[in-house]
Amino acid sequence: MNLIESHLPVPGHSALAPAGGQHHELAVVLFALVVVVTLAITVWVGRRGQATEDFYAGGRDFGPLQNGIALSGDYLSAASFLGVTGLIALYGYDGVLYSIGFLVAWLVVLMWVAELVRNTGRYTLADVLTTRMRQRPVRAAAGSASVVVTLLYLIAQMVGAGSLVALLLGTTGAAAKTWTIVAVGALMVIYVTVGGMRATTWIQIVKAMMLMTGAALLTGWVLVRFHGDFAGLMEAAARGSGAGSRYLEPGLKYGGTATERLDFVSLGLALVLGTAGLPHILSRFYTVPTARAARRSTVWAIGLVGCFYLMTVVLGLGATALVGSKAVKTANSAGNTAVPLLALKLGGGDGSTGGALLFAITSAIAFATILAVVAGLTLASSVSFAHDLYAEAFRRADRPAVSDRQEVVVARLAAVVIGGTAIVLSLFAQRLNVAFLVSLAFAVAASANLPTLLYNLFWRRFTTRGACWATYGGLVPALVLVLFSPVVSGSRTAMFPGVDFHWFPLENPGLISIPLGFLAGWVGTVSGEERADADKFAELEVRSLTGAGAV
Repeated sequence: MNLIESHLPVPGHSALAPAGGQHHELAVVLFALVVVVTLAITVWVGRRGQATEDFYAGGRDFGPLQNGIALSGDYLSAASFLGVTGLIALYGYDGVLYSIGFLVAWLVVLMWVAELVRNTGRYTLADVLTTRMRQRPVRAAAGSASVVVTLLYLIAQMVGAGSLVALLLGTTGAAAKTWTIVAVGALMVIYVTVGGMRATTWIQIVKAMMLMTGAALLTGWVLVRFHGDFAGLMEAAARGSGAGSRYLEPGLKYGGTATERLDFVSLGLALVLGTAGLPHILSRFYTVPTARAARRSTVWAIGLVGCFYLMTVVLGLGATALVGSKAVKTANSAGNTAVPLLALKLGGGDGSTGGALLFAITSAIAFATILAVVAGLTLASSVSFAHDLYAEAFRRADRPAVSDRQEVVVARLAAVVIGGTAIVLSLFAQRLNVAFLVSLAFAVAASANLPTLLYNLFWRRFTTRGACWATYGGLVPALVLVLFSPVVSGSRTAMFPGVDFHWFPLENPGLISIPLGFLAGWVGTVSGEERADADKFAELEVRSLTGAGAV
């Protein structure tokens, strides 16, 4: 069995109904309650401010704790709650590697990005770059890369939503997933167009608190079931996995062949380096008033994210021990529904009122997680399109400058278009694990955005040509390698299983595309005749380190 087949769902898999049909009404009520509450927050907060700074950056008046919670909310997506836990449930030790990668990435953000980006930018990554580069070419490159990365991330969230609702309603049909994806897409457009960053931030805060509370409740319940004996939990998980002791050892997922080992290295690079290049994470640093607040926000986020990923280990092991890997795969071969099934088991099992209640609550929290993250992603991509592409890259030099009001209008229209595009693409990706899909977004972010950002902040000789080469030199190879990988074709579990045009053997392109991004930026800089402006770099350096002149 090759790598992609080992963790992606098989078409026609059966869903496991959570309980009898009499409990479906409870699930629908809880889902509706989540939608109503989030829409109420959007409308209430959206009426408080319609200025550009409110729409793009929430007025820059959020505190470090508030923004730290929102940062963790943006980061802890369906990939974390559903995908990572599912991978741990199916693959044990190798699944935990996802948790480690997602967490360690925040150290890169804290050391290299948070304060410097807050001091040198205004709304987007391109703002950081254009403090010393030419506007039009750099904004075209950075804006395009940001839209691509957020689209990939959006697809993962919508696929998670489709799997979740299909399981909740006990249906095996594709229609339920399709309509769920369409509904989530419509809701995310409403959140962005009505509420902007301020409403999105409050939704993230509410969602993060719900998620942490729900995860803590389930984690404590699992530990109580095993009388606090973590070793006993691991032994029970090994028995429930069907793989015995191999479940607790490296190699169940990534150790079979040399290709799988290379794919693991590629995955690790993407996860650790990708977070610092994610547009919706970078935009969060502009919602606080100072660089110090940005750094403190990151510290809060690291604490919350760290606690959560420790809990995912317990939840994944608990799902294997109490539900069993076979049952998890029966419900969803990618493991995306391991947490709701664990909740069902803890509450009393299939057919019980307690099980149905806990299952529905857990699923509602997961659904709230998806809604909040897609709102943040859509906002980041629409702002990049309006602020970078429409206002600068696409504007002819002889035309008047775009006003702030026009930018906001275009951003709202872009949210509609991006939402529609994400819906269409998500319909073709329903076979894929959500954590795996997110790892592709991380790979593209690490390949296209991170090299440009680091070179711009720390390399005095870096030029506009180098910035464009770094962005496109990472973005294009990453997309091409994904297109011609087993993810898209060549396998019965690929996006297009009926054809085979793949030639790249790895699932994740990071091992190749990330070095190419850095190499392209260096070659573009040293091979061109353009010389970097020493004065602008000195100004950028002072501003990034001291905050002098920051917006």
